[in-house]
Amino acid sequence: MELRHLRYFITVVSERNFTRAAERLHMAQPPLSRQIQQLEEELGLQLIERSSRPLRLTEAGRLIYEQAVQVLERVDDIKALARRLRHAEHSRFTIGFVASTLYGWLPEMIRHYRSIRPNVEVSLVELTTVEQVAALKEGRIDAGFGRIPLEDAAITRTLLRYESIIAAIPTGHALLERDAPLRLDELTATTLVVYPKTPRPSFADQVLALYRSQGLKPAAVLEVRDVQTALGLVAADVGISLVTASVQHLRRDKVEYRPLDDAQAVSPLFMSHRVNDMSPEIAILLDAIRQVYRVNHVKNELGV
Repeated sequence: MELRHLRYFITVVSERNFTRAAERLHMAQPPLSRQIQQLEEELGLQLIERSSRPLRLTEAGRLIYEQAVQVLERVDDIKALARRLRHAEHSRFTIGFVASTLYGWLPEMIRHYRSIRPNVEVSLVELTTVEQVAALKEGRIDAGFGRIPLEDAAITRTLLRYESIIAAIPTGHALLERDAPLRLDELTATTLVVYPKTPRPSFADQVLALYRSQGLKPAAVLEVRDVQTALGLVAADVGISLVTASVQHLRRDKVEYRPLDDAQAVSPLFMSHRVNDMSPEIAILLDAIRQVYRVNHVKNELGV
């Protein structure tokens, strides 16, 4: 049996007529009929009821047809993968990220990925999690790192780890008088600066949900564009902000950080890519992430 026999058979089933199938295959009808007969003889099964008009499959033919479709789809997948592998050495891999991930392990992950794939051109694009979903579906990025668990049938999401949420507080604020984790109810008397303002949902909604989960409400909420703006307003003593722990690596005068005494004060980090994306770069990037976590003993959800 050869793949062409399966292709001929599938075409006949699709057209439900030998003449139309032969025209579609650019061949004469008698040779096509012989090819189908050869397939039936090799399998020892009658696949098509030739006396019916239009043609109908026997029960055995229906089962063989389903398997034949899967075989040819798998062959097409293998060919597509081979094409990607042939061009991988000169390909481009575009990664979307939310700004806060730059202050964590993402730079080390990208550096390690580049060491594995030195000939792949890596492009980085700052996008919110919501924007990443659209960019993935439109093919503008190949992978994305975000914090919001958005559901979309076209996107596969892998949970990498949970990162602690901490408080960014103006230097000299009364909340800094004791060097201890802060309770969330201690943070309600001042303005809460959240980000990003748009698009929603965003990390801002995670922070506000944390307050609501305890029946708390900040004295006032100020929504700003990004984490840099939020920290600038904290430094100006406009209010406080809740940020992911990695943000404290972004040095800012007049801003100090305190952990929160709340087990729910965590933000997930996801890597997303298109469903059924067979690109080897996705697997290589995930492997680079695992290695970075393993070497640096980073608590994660990947089992390393």
